[in-house]
Amino acid sequence: MGLPNVGKSTLFNAITRTRKAEAANYPFCTIDPNVGMVSVPDARLEVLRAISKTQVVIPAVIEFVDIAGLVKGASQGEGLGNKFLTHIREVDAIVQVVRCFEDADVHHVSSTVDPVRDIEVINTELMLADLESVRKKREKLLKDIKRGDKSAAAEEAVLAKIESTLDSGSPALLTPLSPEERALSAGSFLLTDKPTIFACNVKDTELATADSNPHVTRVRDYVKHHLACEAIVISAQIESELIDLEPADAAAFLHDLGVEESGIGALIRATYTLLGLRTYFTAGEKEVRAWTIHVGDTAPKAAGVIHSDFERGFIKAETVAYDDLARLGSVAAAREKGLYRMEGKEYVVQDGDVLLFKFNV
Repeated sequence: MGLPNVGKSTLFNAITRTRKAEAANYPFCTIDPNVGMVSVPDARLEVLRAISKTQVVIPAVIEFVDIAGLVKGASQGEGLGNKFLTHIREVDAIVQVVRCFEDADVHHVSSTVDPVRDIEVINTELMLADLESVRKKREKLLKDIKRGDKSAAAEEAVLAKIESTLDSGSPALLTPLSPEERALSAGSFLLTDKPTIFACNVKDTELATADSNPHVTRVRDYVKHHLACEAIVISAQIESELIDLEPADAAAFLHDLGVEESGIGALIRATYTLLGLRTYFTAGEKEVRAWTIHVGDTAPKAAGVIHSDFERGFIKAETVAYDDLARLGSVAAAREKGLYRMEGKEYVVQDGDVLLFKFNV
């Protein structure tokens, strides 16, 4: 999400390797939200494919949604109206694209480029929308409290804290809440309660030197100290040009620009970190596959990602760390070295674990 004409749709097309989102040099060229499933780049899959001697590789996926540009007053119906805010109510995280390049040929809704001002415009609209939502919810809960509903009282107390944070000009996410209180607030689907990454969109000629870009420097400093968020650098223009290139040609293109890798990989990795996600693998002659879990998930929980029966009837997980398997080259060698082990129900799965589940239902 972001203001109109900051490169959202161009970036979305690049991430999803499609051209389904219209990208044009005028405000509100996106009307309905675009949705795309994106493969998570992971070099470990190819290594496991070679070890397992299979031709089938299935990466993890993440879903991205591209919504219409928001403008000042969006929470009150300005631009294309606040109905577009509803499109992000149920997402897990937000990527806010911020224009960090000067180009007189690309229209800016405020006529000048000032990324911190743009961030504040967007965040103000999100906070105003959240304030309205919280106040309506509290009014409803107060009626339940009068009838003696204790759960309503607990939720209303949490929302009161959040309203105070929003009133002070800070996003709901910065409200100091206990895990239990955080769970109570989750059902409100507040826009500013979502973890956010800021994507600084720079010109293709400026990507290699982005660390010295004054716009990027300002964004990084602002989001770190005011929003406790991370900012990464991307060039939607470059990513768009990479869509039609083969991997080798894309690598050569990036090398010529003085860049080691596409910004898409960095964005997806940052998203995984932001959401507390980890990857484990299953590997055999049939296929090599990446599975997504949350940090701290135990082996049965990880098994349940494949099928609920695996979790319900979990017995044990045959486990080897990716680094060990890649170094030794086979399960047999890992077993011989004592690095292939059996783990039970209490085992917390680590990023990169290669697992084989045993279950009985």
